[in-house]
Amino acid sequence: MVDAAVREVVIGLATLWGVAALFLVLVMSTAWWVQRRTGQGGWADAFWSLGLGAAGVGVALYPIAGDAPSLRQWLAALLIGAWGLRLGLHIAKRAAHEGEDARYARLRQDWGGGFQAKMFGFLMLQAGAAAFLSLSVLVAARNPTSGLTLQDGLATLIFLGALVGEGVSDRQLSAFKRAPNAKGKICDTGLWAWSRHPNYFFEWLGWCAWPVFAISLGADWPWGWLALTGPAYMYWLLTQVSGVPLLEAHMKRSRPQAFAAYVRKTPSAFFLTPPRG
Repeated sequence: MVDAAVREVVIGLATLWGVAALFLVLVMSTAWWVQRRTGQGGWADAFWSLGLGAAGVGVALYPIAGDAPSLRQWLAALLIGAWGLRLGLHIAKRAAHEGEDARYARLRQDWGGGFQAKMFGFLMLQAGAAAFLSLSVLVAARNPTSGLTLQDGLATLIFLGALVGEGVSDRQLSAFKRAPNAKGKICDTGLWAWSRHPNYFFEWLGWCAWPVFAISLGADWPWGWLALTGPAYMYWLLTQVSGVPLLEAHMKRSRPQAFAAYVRKTPSAFFLTPPRG
């Protein structure tokens, strides 16, 4: 009887995750259409953030076997929803009022006439990445430990601290870009003096909260350990694939002297470390 109940829950969770993955494919297909119509690849990042936030809310709250959402499910939904809304709207504002993101501009140049076909494949990979990340939210929200614990409180503090840190980083960079003498320079003040990509660091830190929500040291929720895949995957994406490497390559090409001086002052590309004098 217990094995049958466990099997039913696992099948329900796997089905819910599959539906979330299909939803994200639709979201990123729409993102491809929008960037094609507008010529602004940056819209893809806005759709990705909003789509993952919505998928996270769904996998956190959707009832399985008729069970009402727990307090932990509501908390997880609130946090991932706030994350997706803040980041998605921030990127959407940037896409609407600024030039194309340097990463997409470079891909447009490198891919030439095959850009749109390759862009569609690239955005499908992003849909897969979002689906993979949503797994961490799913197993965190569904942790069956009754009530909210100190562990949940710690996870919430980590997440909120990361959300605030990323927001502050984004505002500092936006303020720098609006300055009349910013052309040809690199933002190296505030949090940007402590890391060359503090927004990426705080983005990764937020994903570290989900394993704290999910992992139960007892034997009642072994699936919680899957939440470790979220921060591990996000770290790899940001530091090795689409984040730091592409932006730093762009800065080296466009502002080589300013970037060299920035590296001397701020040696850490990711983690927060004291700037050099």
